[in-house]
Amino acid sequence: MLEPGAFDKEGFLRNLEDWSPEVAGQIASAEGITLEQAHWEVIELLRDYFAEFDSSPAMRPLVKYCAARLGPDKGKSIYLLSLFPGSPAKIGSKIAGLPKPENCL
Repeated sequence: MLEPGAFDKEGFLRNLEDWSPEVAGQIASAEGITLEQAHWEVIELLRDYFAEFDSSPAMRPLVKYCAARLGPDKGKSIYLLSLFPGSPAKIGSKIAGLPKPENCL
């Protein structure tokens, strides 16, 4: 369990190294999300995207990346919205311990 100071005012981790699956659960809980296997699949994908491109994906690149990696059924914004309501790129990145994506409100 991380202290409140480990997060910025929007709830994003200040240091990528502080992330762990337990921290992901803490962040998800604060967002009202209970993490299940489908969430973890996207969280791992977000972390892979960050490792590959050194940035958090905005929604459109996230959808394309999911389609390429997880198949067309999961590469749809409606699927991602069902897991991370509101803004899948922003909330998913937050739970994955990544910086806030550019172009996200």
